Amino acid sequence: MKKIIAVVDDEKDLNELMKRYLENAGYTVYSYYTYDQAAAKVDDETIDLWLLDIMLDEKSGFDLFEQIKEKYPDKPVVFISARDQEFDRIIGLEKGSDDYITKPFNMKEVVLRVNNIIKRFYRDDKLIVDGYEIDEQQRKVFDGESIIDLTNKEYEILMLFVRKKGTAFSRDDILRVVWGDDYFGSDRVVDDTLRRLRKKMPNLSLNTIYGFGYRLG
Repeated sequence: MKKIIAVVDDEKDLNELMKRYLENAGYTVYSYYTYDQAAAKVDDETIDLWLLDIMLDEKSGFDLFEQIKEKYPDKPVVFISARDQEFDRIIGLEKGSDDYITKPFNMKEVVLRVNNIIKRFYRDDKLIVDGYEIDEQQRKVFDGESIIDLTNKEYEILMLFVRKKGTAFSRDDILRVVWGDDYFGSDRVVDDTLRRLRKKMPNLSLNTIYGFGYRLG
């Protein structure tokens, strides 16, 4: 799954140039040209990194930064500015930005900085199982570019099998690990949950061991 970069800059030509370079580097890029456009997308949890111009139309990138960090404290943010002033750089770093880039800049350098920040913030927590991509950090499962909507229990059962691929689990084993020792319902809940999981992930090599339980692979 491609990482998503949000570029907020009111200089249209520069915004489009950054978008083109970052897309060529393998990122999905959302371009915003005004404070209001970007502020309307602050709640978008799919954005992995923000590139914020400090000087926007009505408010500053600092204002937008505060909104992003209030919603997602761990989301990386990089300030960009046309003013080569120590004051701006210090304010940006004091606020907790993850980098500061001064215009004019070399676009290859911007891409390298973005690459380094993405690597630092997003470890390779993705697993590929039977063609499906599992992002453990976000607890999401992808079929290509599409997200598979799993319930919490479906995800936990899936990860139990993924982490112990090739191991056979009885229904009692699954109940104990996923539902806990204090669960007193029927073990049919295991079969029902796995039936839904198989329907959502038909390519999953989840095998039934008759009279015992299940095994992945």
